[in-house]
Amino acid sequence: MADDPKTLSQKVQQYEKFVNEVLKSKLKSCLAARENYVSEIQEYLQLLKTIKNLDELDVNPLKTKVDLGCGFFVQAEVPDISTILVSVGFGFFLELTRSETCDFITKKVEQLGERVKVLEEEASHINTDIKMMLNTLGQLQGVMPTGSG
Repeated sequence: MADDPKTLSQKVQQYEKFVNEVLKSKLKSCLAARENYVSEIQEYLQLLKTIKNLDELDVNPLKTKVDLGCGFFVQAEVPDISTILVSVGFGFFLELTRSETCDFITKKVEQLGERVKVLEEEASHINTDIKMMLNTLGQLQGVMPTGSG
């Protein structure tokens, strides 16, 4: 390269700043969003499992314990378990029968799974960009020979 050491040092700092402030923060937020979707999928699958257990046990009314928070539980009785309130997003709940709930959960898990796949692909692309930038940094600093791949 025909650049002087000062210019080279500035370019290295710009690349390092871009990697650390832009790419790594994008990767972190992408992975956090992915984890949120995965935990949401797990919650829906847990609800599906609970519904199937209710179908097998055929209990009506249902006696259970409810967590009030901070590890405090109270006895609760649900007189009619034929319908369930399900969170459908944006703070809205919909009253569905157990079979409708199972259908909804199946579709919702599929939809969330697609979002997870998109985020995984995005994270993969960001990782590739980070590796490419680190390779360029190595070349600029003379750590790696140019043209290596």
